[in-house]
Amino acid sequence: MRGNRDLRLLAFGAAVSEFGNSLSLLVLLFWATPITSLLVAAILVAELLPLVLGAPLAGLLVDRLPNRRLLIIALLGQGLAIAAIAPLMGQPVFVVALVFLSGCGRAVAMPSTSALVPHIAGEEEATRGYAWLGTARSVGNIAGVTGGALLAGIFGHPAALLVDGATFFVYAGLLTFVRSERRPSGEHKARPSALSGIRHVRRDPVLFAAIIGLALVAGAVVVINVADPAFVRYVLHGDEFVLGAMQACWMVGMLFGNRLAARLRTVPEVAYALAISGIVTGIAVLIPATFPFVVAAGIGWLIGGVMNGVGNVTMNAIVRLRTPEEMRGRAFAAAGSMVIGANLLGTAAAGGLLLVMGPRAVFALGGTGALLSGVACLVFVHRALRRQAASCDVDRYQDTVSPSP
Repeated sequence: MRGNRDLRLLAFGAAVSEFGNSLSLLVLLFWATPITSLLVAAILVAELLPLVLGAPLAGLLVDRLPNRRLLIIALLGQGLAIAAIAPLMGQPVFVVALVFLSGCGRAVAMPSTSALVPHIAGEEEATRGYAWLGTARSVGNIAGVTGGALLAGIFGHPAALLVDGATFFVYAGLLTFVRSERRPSGEHKARPSALSGIRHVRRDPVLFAAIIGLALVAGAVVVINVADPAFVRYVLHGDEFVLGAMQACWMVGMLFGNRLAARLRTVPEVAYALAISGIVTGIAVLIPATFPFVVAAGIGWLIGGVMNGVGNVTMNAIVRLRTPEEMRGRAFAAAGSMVIGANLLGTAAAGGLLLVMGPRAVFALGGTGALLSGVACLVFVHRALRRQAASCDVDRYQDTVSPSP
């Protein structure tokens, strides 16, 4: 079928691009570390900030322009920005600026991809499509942090960045063979404003509870990303190989989580799975904090990766299920900005926490925060679903009652 063919092309392109993303981020952080920790922070912020600040405009573009073509343009812009870093690595200001430009392209590419998937896989199979996409990205990420590191070591940092730039062009080239397209309908002046995606998420009780819950979980658990190296070195007494193995466990877990979430279909199934993934993620992070041994940490990372995969797929699925087709671009961008904004806050907080407490305590704090956020998400999602069911029952009852003569 054409949909399966197009989905394979999209997933393969995403895997190639994610390989390049992981490779370039690894290279840039490794390059920036000896210069100053402020440069490391600046690169991380420059990569994610456009996804938060640019979400309203990006969502509006996705709901006004053909998505496949818009995605191609965004990828070409990302490729040019990353490739341009290679000859400018002696100028940190230009490097940060180009990373920011690449992030602007990513801010458009992410909602474009999410909105395009139902048109490729079909509405009924869209969750399966998101699972395939998540699996492909996980594979690309694993390759980027393992084989990509070897590539950078052999050929050097500039060459690795040029390879990353080329992956975006490969992805864009693959999309030219994709026949499915999302063409937003209606007159531009008749469409809601760029902020309507945020208002839509806010006004839908089920969607709002799910996305805010996921954002809180992400903001809590992201502290382990900052504490990982110190935890491995000072608590587990491991080296770079142990750190890489732990990260690989997380990525492998995501592969299973993506496939597990592909089975979900209805709004309650997706919403409850999203909330439960936050609870189990918190438990997974608490495992290495409680039992500071390599095997226990590997188990915790594996479970956390599974739940991370479930969370990623269910976030896309709940937005699709609760959003009219004509405004999905803005809704995907709004939801993504909330989760990534929480990531930014959690990352910033983790840096300060590590100054006043050890990495094991940071893990315990992050795991507890994710666990409590997941429980709160489950409670509010359950309440929102019950109110929705009660409202539907009332509507059906009123429809069946004939007016008195």
